[in-house]
Amino acid sequence: MRTIKILTAIILPLFIYQKGMAQTVNWNALEDTKHIITAGIGWDYSVSYNLGYAYQLKTKVPVILNVNFSIPSGEKLLDDLKTKIGGQILLLNKTNWKGSIALNGIYRRYENPLVRLQNFGSELKGTFGYYKQKWFVAGEVGFDKAIVTHFKHSETFKETIFSNVKDGWFEPATGGNFMYGIQTGYSLKKSDITFNMGMVTTEDFKTTPLIPYYLMFGYNHRFE
Repeated sequence: MRTIKILTAIILPLFIYQKGMAQTVNWNALEDTKHIITAGIGWDYSVSYNLGYAYQLKTKVPVILNVNFSIPSGEKLLDDLKTKIGGQILLLNKTNWKGSIALNGIYRRYENPLVRLQNFGSELKGTFGYYKQKWFVAGEVGFDKAIVTHFKHSETFKETIFSNVKDGWFEPATGGNFMYGIQTGYSLKKSDITFNMGMVTTEDFKTTPLIPYYLMFGYNHRFE
């Protein structure tokens, strides 16, 4: 069946995009922070929620390890989910000008009455901006890539659409989104209020998701 409609229009635009923010931090407000707990709500095709945790290593070059879990709003919350694990490193570390790179491994799950998709992928993001102790503003550019996806079709799909459809793992020849936008925030003594916004386009630069932008409000709690 045309390789499952070209792998469901190239991995159902990365499972309806679910951006799932990595930790957005004010590098000049971290000081001796070891732990960061993050919560957020945003719009990336639908309303989504995320929780995250980060740990700052004691290294000469600032490094943060992080894990993030996000779900879209809906009746069956765990039908669709996204998890990230990875880290970010501060490569440019001037007094106020900062530049960082983040790399994350991704697991995604999406289910509807016809098919269940499970995907492993990766995300690379670069950030550059101006940071003060109380506030910051930066630009961000990233790429989210689907690497391998498992398809499990329901009996409804087999009975009504295509009886000989094959389940299993598929490696798409393409399947990725570029994102670009800004991030900003205001920092208190032990917390940050953050905001991310930007646009999304597909890997071939020819198409965009149905709603080609994202918004995210976040809250960080920092402690030693």
